[in-house]
Amino acid sequence: MAISQYDIHTRHAVISVTDTGGNGLPVLFIHGNSSSKDVFRHQVRCFGDEYRILTIDLPGHGASSNAVDPRRTYSISGYALCIIEVLEKLGINKVAVFGWSLGGHIGLEMISRFPGIVGLMICGTPPVSPGAENVSLGFKPSRFMAISGKASLTEEEITDYTLALYGKNALSEPFLRAAVARTDGLARQYMSEASVSPDVMDQRLLVETNPTPLAIVNGAEDLFVNIDYINGITYKNLWTGRVYNLANLGHGPFWEAPERFNVMMAGFFSDLHLKIK
Repeated sequence: MAISQYDIHTRHAVISVTDTGGNGLPVLFIHGNSSSKDVFRHQVRCFGDEYRILTIDLPGHGASSNAVDPRRTYSISGYALCIIEVLEKLGINKVAVFGWSLGGHIGLEMISRFPGIVGLMICGTPPVSPGAENVSLGFKPSRFMAISGKASLTEEEITDYTLALYGKNALSEPFLRAAVARTDGLARQYMSEASVSPDVMDQRLLVETNPTPLAIVNGAEDLFVNIDYINGITYKNLWTGRVYNLANLGHGPFWEAPERFNVMMAGFFSDLHLKIK
């Protein structure tokens, strides 16, 4: 596995990409709000020899630039269009996607915009219908949700948000907190404002009607999302017919317990690979 890192210039921002290369099925990893592509370290190591693993920093995050036009880009649809532009510039027309939290919402948005998505796995992502009331059904009210939409964070809020995202041991990896601190504050504010617009895609309707293979693996102790809401949806094509909720894990189970999470991911990727051969 020869990992390369490079930048792709898009109409939205300069996007930082990590790419394991090779001839395997491309698998794109999309991180969450105030995070970075480095959070997928354990998955790159696990799957990089078998698949072409691509991780990217969203505009306003990590090593990518801030958005050229923040209002246009810092929304689910704006991020999706940016990522599709990256894929097109790389000549990728078939891809599996793993989206975490905000990244899962972006992945759902991409399904109707990029026909080459062969399957999507989401984590910490409640598929909600438009409107503030419907959006609230998918999440738990908490100070962490309030922080996720703030343009300016105190040092205490940065620390608390990092712990809420990644668990009690998060501060032992300084890059996790640094990613929260680095994020363009407008990315949080504008994304939060855009998410409750009545004009956004109905993601609940999408997963109830779209045949694209979908896997859902959450942490059962997630501080952000309403697990019961996710469990209660009737999905059109849910992998193995069930939502998986991993015990004693929070919002980022793929980071907290990669040895448990990667087994689930391997099964989904393998099933996709067999179907598209």
